[in-house]
Amino acid sequence: MASILPSATKPEGKLGRPASRAVVIGSIVSVTLLAWVYLVYQAWAMDHMDLVDMAMPGNHVWGPWDLALVFTMWAIMMTGMMAPSVSLVVLLFARIQHQRRAQGQSFIASWLFLFGYLIVWTGFSLAATLVQWGMHAAMLISPAMVGTSPLLGGAVLIAAGVYQWTPAKHACLARCRSPLAFLLNEWRDGTSGALVMGLRHGLYCTGCCWLLMLVLFVVGVMNLLWIALLTVFVLLEKTLPRGLWVSRASGGALITWGGWMASAALV
Repeated sequence: MASILPSATKPEGKLGRPASRAVVIGSIVSVTLLAWVYLVYQAWAMDHMDLVDMAMPGNHVWGPWDLALVFTMWAIMMTGMMAPSVSLVVLLFARIQHQRRAQGQSFIASWLFLFGYLIVWTGFSLAATLVQWGMHAAMLISPAMVGTSPLLGGAVLIAAGVYQWTPAKHACLARCRSPLAFLLNEWRDGTSGALVMGLRHGLYCTGCCWLLMLVLFVVGVMNLLWIALLTVFVLLEKTLPRGLWVSRASGGALITWGGWMASAALV
């Protein structure tokens, strides 16, 4: 396994490590910014539907086009939220690849790693779309995409909080918090190997954060403030030295919030 680590004696290639790193960082930043531009516009359009014809489903029974629109929204939103949190892993992967092969191949492999990671979150987006479709059909979500049932909202918050304390959460978080350990244990050569590694890292990341993403059904699927807060929280949870305690503290807060919401609905 140690053989995958970069050697200081190997040549840097045509562009060199700083240039290669800049290209990878620029690519991730560009993808993230494009996703956030879309999210900001969609949030603005929802508040100004008298001025723009927003391409989003209405109150009618959804058809294939409506499902496609909602799926697109979720997929782009997950890209904007999760690309920053995988950036450190992609950079470390790109550094190792750059030392082991030509720079151009290193860039392609890095993109395939990121692509595999985002494929998994796109799969989650499909599942979230189907959940939202069911909530729409049951009239449990408003046209502004906010949950209308305090009991259901409380249950989602409590479930998300409890999950923050589970062994499954901690096992997935441990792999997300240790990029080098992940690469050492999961390394596969070639472009197909890069894609598989991205898929596997995406599975760990989704296992870590999927219930947190469902909190958006409670606070509003297109609530930009909460989208930003969850993006920052996921990043801090994976990078702070006390990330595990951040996870546990957030779990307690979510359980308390969910209990208050559910109890208030019963009064």
